[in-house]
Amino acid sequence: MELASQEPAQQPQPDKKVSGSQAFRLAHWVSDSVNHLRLKAARRWKFSPQTIAYQGYGSTEWVRVLGRVVLTSKPTPGSRAEQAAQNGNQNIRGWRAFTSVPIQFVEVEIEIGGVTTRVHADRGGLVDTVVPVSLTPGWHRAVLRAEGTEPAESMIYVISPDTKLGIVSDIDDTIMVTALPRPFLALWNTFVLNERARMATPGMAVLMDRLLVEHPEAPVIYLSTGPWNAAPTLARFITRNMYPTGTLLLTDWGLTHDRWFRSGQDHKRRNLELLAQEFPNMRWLLFGDNGQHDEAIYSQFAQEHGDRVAAIGIRQLSTGESVLAGGHSPNGDHTGSAVPWVYSPDGAGMAKRLQELELL
Repeated sequence: MELASQEPAQQPQPDKKVSGSQAFRLAHWVSDSVNHLRLKAARRWKFSPQTIAYQGYGSTEWVRVLGRVVLTSKPTPGSRAEQAAQNGNQNIRGWRAFTSVPIQFVEVEIEIGGVTTRVHADRGGLVDTVVPVSLTPGWHRAVLRAEGTEPAESMIYVISPDTKLGIVSDIDDTIMVTALPRPFLALWNTFVLNERARMATPGMAVLMDRLLVEHPEAPVIYLSTGPWNAAPTLARFITRNMYPTGTLLLTDWGLTHDRWFRSGQDHKRRNLELLAQEFPNMRWLLFGDNGQHDEAIYSQFAQEHGDRVAAIGIRQLSTGESVLAGGHSPNGDHTGSAVPWVYSPDGAGMAKRLQELELL
């Protein structure tokens, strides 16, 4: 519920037709109205309610559970989409992931470790909540249930209190070659491109695998500005290209309670800060690229939490990728930084430098 501002009364301004807050409330009304119409249309077209559970993480005292409740269409019998689904969902055009309609504010029951918790999905149908529960380190299973849907199971990785290193990685142009910043190419990659046409960054899967051999208890967090609609696609890409399984922390498009569009940079900063608070005894190995804002975000985090960062690995875009991305950030001067910075166009170059740092 929005509370009225407790500011002193001001004289009316005749030349100001609509205040910022009024315009923002109007935008929310339009957004909710459009989603209501989408829901009506989806139900008319016999879309089915579905609870989607995503991989989560936690400590021995709490877990972060992620999921989404949507109305989604079922492939027509005998269609290409049905054949693709039967073939492991790896030949599906990207736009199909965006046909689902979020069910807002629906109650979701979460069961894990003998504890049952009831929460409500947000405006985008997303569940992102912390459940207090006592669990042993390792993998655990959570079950999410929303009314009218089949239960969905999620794997939760409980991090041991003795774990000293974790891995955070961007996705676009870091482990996946996409050149997403250019608007047209972003639309093409997101809505049109066949899943099998997405390319893995050379050497990055091998690097990740070597890191987990050296640090088997390290959690892997994929922190991206990509939308939650793309989560199934990204999860299949990660599995197909032999990247380690990990928690996806994505974002949602559209309005928030205080801004017109969600900020991808704020999303990354907020989750990095959260990880630092949740695991104060861990250091993080951060991977990103020099095509967007990863360097600036990681640099700020390292300045504020230098003792929480083991190293920062930045993938350097090629000349062609830089053109598609609209340029790249220059390699910063980090000679005065207590945190090691590693620059390379591929995973092999990063692995060599990380080995010198005794992280491999």
